[in-house]
Amino acid sequence: MRSLPATPTTKGFIRLVTAGLAAVFFCASPESSTQQLGLTDAVQAFGGMSPEQQQAILQRLGSGNAAGQNAPGATNGTPQTRPNSSANSGRNPAQASTAAQAQPDSPPVFWPEDSVLLDINLPGERTIAQQAADSYARELEASTNVALASQLDKGAALSAAANNPTSAGLNGAQQTAPTNGASANSNGNSPAADASGTNRGAGNALPAALTADQLVADRALLKTLRANNPYKLDRDGVLQLPGFHDIELRGLTETEATRRISAEPALQDFEIRVVRLPVARRGTAALQPYGYDLFANGQQGMTPDSAAPVADDYVLGSGDVLAVQLYGNQNYALQLAVGRDGRVNFPQLGPISVGGQRYGAVKRELEARVQKQMIGVRAGISMGETRTINVFVLGEAMYPGSYAVTGLATVTTALFAAGGVKPQGSLRRIQVRRSGALVREFDLYDLLMRGDSSNDIKLQPGDVVMVPAVGPTASADGEVQRPAIYELKGNTSLAALIDMAGGLTPEADGGTASLVHVNEQRLRVVIEVAPGSSAAQAQTIGNGDALRVARLKPTIDSGILLQGHVYRPGSYAWHEGIRLTDVIASIDELKPNADQGYVLIRRVVTPGRRVSVLSADLAAALRDPASPANVPLQPRDTLTVFDLQTGRDRIIEPLMQELALQGNISQPTEVVHVEGKVKVPGDYPLENGMRVSDLIRAGGNLESSAYGGRAELARYAVENGAQRRTEIIPIDLDAVGRGDPAANVELRPFDQLSVKEISGWEQQDQIMLSGEVRFPGTYTIKRNESLRSLIERAGGLTDLAFPEGSVFTREELRIREQEQLDRLTDRMRTDIASMSLMAARASQTGATASYTVGQSLLAQMQSTKAVGRLVIDLRASIQATPGGANEVIMRSGDRLIVPKRRQDVMVLGEVQSASSHLFQADLSRDDYIEQSGGATRQADRSKIYVVRADGSVVTNHRHWLVGARGVDIHAGDAIVVPLDTERLPGLPMWQSITQILYNTAIAAAALNSF
Repeated sequence: MRSLPATPTTKGFIRLVTAGLAAVFFCASPESSTQQLGLTDAVQAFGGMSPEQQQAILQRLGSGNAAGQNAPGATNGTPQTRPNSSANSGRNPAQASTAAQAQPDSPPVFWPEDSVLLDINLPGERTIAQQAADSYARELEASTNVALASQLDKGAALSAAANNPTSAGLNGAQQTAPTNGASANSNGNSPAADASGTNRGAGNALPAALTADQLVADRALLKTLRANNPYKLDRDGVLQLPGFHDIELRGLTETEATRRISAEPALQDFEIRVVRLPVARRGTAALQPYGYDLFANGQQGMTPDSAAPVADDYVLGSGDVLAVQLYGNQNYALQLAVGRDGRVNFPQLGPISVGGQRYGAVKRELEARVQKQMIGVRAGISMGETRTINVFVLGEAMYPGSYAVTGLATVTTALFAAGGVKPQGSLRRIQVRRSGALVREFDLYDLLMRGDSSNDIKLQPGDVVMVPAVGPTASADGEVQRPAIYELKGNTSLAALIDMAGGLTPEADGGTASLVHVNEQRLRVVIEVAPGSSAAQAQTIGNGDALRVARLKPTIDSGILLQGHVYRPGSYAWHEGIRLTDVIASIDELKPNADQGYVLIRRVVTPGRRVSVLSADLAAALRDPASPANVPLQPRDTLTVFDLQTGRDRIIEPLMQELALQGNISQPTEVVHVEGKVKVPGDYPLENGMRVSDLIRAGGNLESSAYGGRAELARYAVENGAQRRTEIIPIDLDAVGRGDPAANVELRPFDQLSVKEISGWEQQDQIMLSGEVRFPGTYTIKRNESLRSLIERAGGLTDLAFPEGSVFTREELRIREQEQLDRLTDRMRTDIASMSLMAARASQTGATASYTVGQSLLAQMQSTKAVGRLVIDLRASIQATPGGANEVIMRSGDRLIVPKRRQDVMVLGEVQSASSHLFQADLSRDDYIEQSGGATRQADRSKIYVVRADGSVVTNHRHWLVGARGVDIHAGDAIVVPLDTERLPGLPMWQSITQILYNTAIAAAALNSF
């Protein structure tokens, strides 16, 4: 997790988040009191939210409205004037709310059907929570890094503050609400409302005059108000609290709504905060009126491009300019402006009246007159600047009034200039009035849905564009192309409403649609009508009707689903008489290693939709398609082909859960089990008429190691409904394989088949021979084979073999030795710690040296790995008689190393120079030690021992006559001079440890020398 430096910005952010989350989520625990802050519940609730919800809450905490700061454009905390209520009080609350939020300088306000979170607490609770969060935030700021990588880390700060109030700086007086009426704030102030608009009631602490009965009543009211969170305003923007009269919040900001609710006499003693939740609406409530978004990006006063071409039917008037280009005998250009009298002054031709005439006719007339009256001169006439006209846009326009537009303006131009149409305005009956008479009625749906602009006529000076109130409306929702609220015009059928909505989607259920219709008795009734039927053409849609087209069911009603280890999984068509081989026509349809003997078929049995299971032998069906193995299929069957390499639990487990849910006391769960030597053991569905052979086939058939003679079937039965009884039924697998119906027992629910393994089928035992044998290598041994027999199979020993120095290791011995070494290491670690503690208390001299030596030995013990050497007399084992004392029985994993003949004697331990010497028969043990420089002062001469080449150990048996010379030294021996452990008090087992280390090192050296 990346950490950021604790900059002032991050410090403020932490304080804001911790305090804000404590305030926002304080109502998460209805039973919270001044002693139980409920911050952990708040953090868990915050962590369980989606990233969008977390971001929205953090934005609320960081905005001026939530934290008590002034909103942009506000002065002294007073919100700016809201937009014109007539412009935002439309019939659709969602669009009105969107329009209000679109104002960048306006704080969000409440609108009808908004979701509201009422954060209400007893006096003093919020103060303690904020103090805990702020204190913990300050501790985080003091650290070098502040974890800001996730919002959960901020929530963890709150949780820790709630669970550990002492670390958050709260003493006992602060943790318990004072009862003397004193404020819980450190400065002693008790404001009525804080900067964030949260009402503090009479003070931050529980009032002293609050009686026990009042406290119980307040807690009951608090629990009731919290239990109904979140609330939803009605269509009039009214909040309805249980037990209170209606509280109107429409148009209020969060701060204003908080003050309004706090003004209720019954709520004056509570701490209250009102939060608007930006919850997206669903279904019919989320539908928007169709067509109004056309003007969403328009600007008031927008005019068309003056360079646009002018049509021939354009009517000229005062202010228009004609561009005349003369060519021929005379070449010059003229700009002829139409005067107020409707005439243009054409040089050499005089005044010509053009006002009120169409541009195309004037153009042709002027060109003809120039050609006729001006010999040798031709004229090209085009439209120059067009005039500006004044039109009125009235009614339910967004900004009604008088607008100056160009002479090319049409009805839509005027609407765009007026900012569009209000949600309560009509888009289908827009009127153009000229001199009081209705000239044209424009249906904007014609333009939006069909691109028909024939009624979008050009306006003339003084025209009035009248937008009447919206007419009857109906909504279309569900699987239609354009879910929306549509304005009706005339008699509209259900089919016409679907056409307005763009028709049905591919996922629509065309067989039925649900219409909520308001009948003549003003009752809402539901009518089921097929969208494409004649009834849909006849069904009339009325004002307020709601159409919903359902989606098709995701299930396949008539088809077969193939899945699993096949090349072409998917849906296949069903027809009468279809069988398994019609879906899987050949083995080539299967992937490699597919189980051809067990194809699972999940079948839904109607009526009741009960799930049943059957299986098929695909290999048998492909061999003989006319046989019963070629199972007939039914609609909705699901075929699953398994893979022999992987398990089947992931596919079968969901099916087994379905079967378990269907089971009851009268019809047990249809499940059987197979274990032992089958390829895929486990639980399988019980099929109708399933037998032992079918269960073996379901398990992938028998393994090679399976005992084919006898298996066991465990059957459970309940006697008299009170006791479960187990019955073991022997199964003759050979007879089952031959097709004997008597041996092929029919299975019952919960039967368990156990297939045994052939005796002695375990992994073949192998050992390794190396060194001086004639044929070294890895050998597979038979049961109870001896080392003598194995040496004979290997050709015996070579002439250079040194049997006395052979190393024989066994894996199970190595494991046991390693366990002992680990236990001894743990014990040694404990003893070293105890010794060091006692030496420190007694101030013993040399304690440090003893501790250092102990640590060195401990490190060696930890790094020492067991060898597992078994001391044997190889010569005696080779010559041993069967069953004799020296016979060695081989086990899997054994290893024998026969070295070459050795001529050295090794001296180890506390000598001046540990070394190896050439063996001399006349030298004694002490002679070899002297050749190594003699023993050191730390040596324990009384415990010198000899490790023979075969691994056996000879201790120091001194005699008063011969002394140490009584120990015979042979070639390959190792003389070990141990450390004098008496010099290191407090750890009596060090002598054993040093001997273990030396012996293990010698054995490891013997192994590594080959």
